[in-house]
Amino acid sequence: MSTIPIRSVCNFVNNQAVPASNNDTLEVTSPGTGQAIARVPLSSSDDVDTAVAAAAKAWPAWTALTVNARSAKLMALHGLLTEHAGELVDLIVSEHGKTRTEAFGDVSKGLETLAYAAGSGALGAGQATYVSSGVLCRMDRAGLGVVASIVPFNFPFMVPFWTLPLALAMGNTCVLKPSEKVPLTMTRVAELAASILPPGVLNLVHGGSAVAQALIDHPGVAAVTFVGSSPVAESVHARVTARGKRVLALGGAKNHLVALPDCDLEMTARDIVASFTGCAGQRCMAASVLLVVGEQPELVARVVELARALVPGSDGPLAMGPVIDAAAVTRIEAAVRGAAQSGAELLLDGHASTTKFAARQAESGGFWVGPSIIRHRSAGDSALREEIFGPVLSVLHCADAHEALAIENASAFGNAACVYTASGAAAEFFAQKFAAAMIGVNVGVPVPREPFSFGGCKRSRFGSSDITGDAAIEFFSTRRKITTKWSVPADQSWMS
Repeated sequence: MSTIPIRSVCNFVNNQAVPASNNDTLEVTSPGTGQAIARVPLSSSDDVDTAVAAAAKAWPAWTALTVNARSAKLMALHGLLTEHAGELVDLIVSEHGKTRTEAFGDVSKGLETLAYAAGSGALGAGQATYVSSGVLCRMDRAGLGVVASIVPFNFPFMVPFWTLPLALAMGNTCVLKPSEKVPLTMTRVAELAASILPPGVLNLVHGGSAVAQALIDHPGVAAVTFVGSSPVAESVHARVTARGKRVLALGGAKNHLVALPDCDLEMTARDIVASFTGCAGQRCMAASVLLVVGEQPELVARVVELARALVPGSDGPLAMGPVIDAAAVTRIEAAVRGAAQSGAELLLDGHASTTKFAARQAESGGFWVGPSIIRHRSAGDSALREEIFGPVLSVLHCADAHEALAIENASAFGNAACVYTASGAAAEFFAQKFAAAMIGVNVGVPVPREPFSFGGCKRSRFGSSDITGDAAIEFFSTRRKITTKWSVPADQSWMS
């Protein structure tokens, strides 16, 4: 196996690369090969202080710009990043392992939120009306100050762009902590943005949990957004709230698909496989549980057939990429083995030594696991209830729609749910009764697109706001209400 140069990554503050204050680093590996491709600094609280100070210094001038002026810069950034989309796709494939199609989708979706933010001057416009005789009340929006954004590995471009564009559009400056597993994509974004955004408006600090904690605790940070697992999201929410700051922390998911007997078999089967294997199952909108109402053996057999046809790789319609690291392989394998040992039936074992994915892992040294499909006998099985975050689908047969709905409603998570049916009445019934916040009808990954906002409920979200769309405009700004009354001067000669 050929070796590749290992890149040293720096923090990015005031529009320039800044080495961390210590020499502690972490190796970044390419999931497809297991080879080291970079070393990322494990920055300290001193580095956080430097970045927050730069953002705080830049804030008065940035927030004083007109909305149109900030929007113009965001539109220019959109154009520049679009020009470099191919380069960003290459970085995502290398450091994350997505297929090229998935990496292009990662960039495209992030650019959509940037385009939406560039038009936020109209979306976030204030109001004015006379509320009484001679009394005018108006509302406008003001930025909060310095906003910290802590993001996961699974979408190196899109998830940071859930928060950064609207935070900047509303007049805030930002400090971003990318995942230490995928630092290259957003470092390149910051380098490109330096030709458009003023120094200190967008800053990056790399590192692990110490950096996240320093950002949360920093008195100069006005608001924090976080995306990650539910236990950590809950902890972040509690810690930030205790410090009197705004916080939105998105957690994990256990998304349910319900297949009714009247569903379109081929469309449903293909959509289910795309939902649970896309991005190797490493997304909070991935299908986790398939609740089959009735037996429907043809549907289950077709799902297994389509999943078995997938091949390890980064190109082609049947390609499925690797998972992020060796720890993910171990966790996913343990979940599948545990389900089998508990009495569940493995309809497809993606971790057996005979699979194409096991062979690819042995050949490349990367982190390859194939799709697994588990047929359960009990709704209480842990694989049916706990997040696995990999290409694993749990199947459970339900006697009727009410049983399926009860299982979905009982989940601790509330990110997404979908029903497959040809009946409008059945679709509306489930849409009204699902206990998730993002619901699909014949759409297994029901991600809302702008202007609609992204966010779950229950243990999938801690905080009162969604993270994109109009909800994010509200989160990243303060409403200022100004009530004005003028007395009529005794001297009215100015009217003559």
